[in-house]
Amino acid sequence: MTPKPPHSQPNGSRLVEVVAFPSVQLLDVTGPLQVFASANAMMAKAGEAEPYTVRIVAGHGPTVVASAGVGLAVHPLSPIDTVVDTLVIAGGDGVHVASDDAALVDWVRQRTKGARRTASVCTGAFLLAASGALDGKRAVTHWGFCAELARRYPLVSVESDPIFVRDGPIWTSAGVTSGIDLALALVEEDLGRATALAVARYLVVFFKRPGGQTQFSEMLALQASEDKFGTLHDWIGDHLADDLSLPVLARHAGMSERSFSRHYAEATGLTPARAIERLRVEGARHLLSETRLPIKRISQRCGFGSEETMRRSFLRLLATTPQDYRARFS
Repeated sequence: MTPKPPHSQPNGSRLVEVVAFPSVQLLDVTGPLQVFASANAMMAKAGEAEPYTVRIVAGHGPTVVASAGVGLAVHPLSPIDTVVDTLVIAGGDGVHVASDDAALVDWVRQRTKGARRTASVCTGAFLLAASGALDGKRAVTHWGFCAELARRYPLVSVESDPIFVRDGPIWTSAGVTSGIDLALALVEEDLGRATALAVARYLVVFFKRPGGQTQFSEMLALQASEDKFGTLHDWIGDHLADDLSLPVLARHAGMSERSFSRHYAEATGLTPARAIERLRVEGARHLLSETRLPIKRISQRCGFGSEETMRRSFLRLLATTPQDYRARFS
């Protein structure tokens, strides 16, 4: 899909509108806002024009009470024909009420058509989906709401893993702080990597958790499922290169092999073998992105035994190769 030409204000800056509503998640609004504000400060310090004009808009005003009881000063919803570069839909507890507001949903539908790009933060994807903007597109939301988004809007291809997803001019991001990752990616697209990196450094955040990175770790996912195997998972994390066969795992868990297999699958939704594969891939991902170790060495450290075995696991779980993963995320 060919991106629309840049939309600019008369002063040459790009208008960014962040959509809020009662009980909006505070950080969904202020996180991206601060990224754009910091980019403005960086450019001004360099003697250049500020690239963004940012405002919060809402159907209710002049203030909206966000999460934590903080009041946000807002502008009214802009006329549809007002030039806008980037539309950002925040999420929060009030998003479902907002998604039932026919006037707001229609405004988002029309505003999205006129924007160069549209983005949602966290559960803001529900409001964006209600407008029809996500029909036939890949999207993500907070991991805890992905199943609900997919159920409510079957025309949306929901992905539960990424930090953010871009499908043409539509960007969606995962939970809460991922709005900062998304905004940094937007700044990088507009102003280049060096500026986005400078903003990330100033805000003391990572640049960057790439869009293909997971929302949470495999270890956390497994431990969140059932605490009874937490000690075992900790041990596995320290022994990825060792023999992690079923007899070894069952012995460390203090169970028979049959009992361990049954209880583990009930607790985690995975067989022990599949869980070990996921944990080894996660360990390899970390080493690929954070070190310069040869891939052969990484495959040995993480217990794959060979590069080819690791490659097959990466293709199965991530649809990419270790080489391509390192090229993208290192």
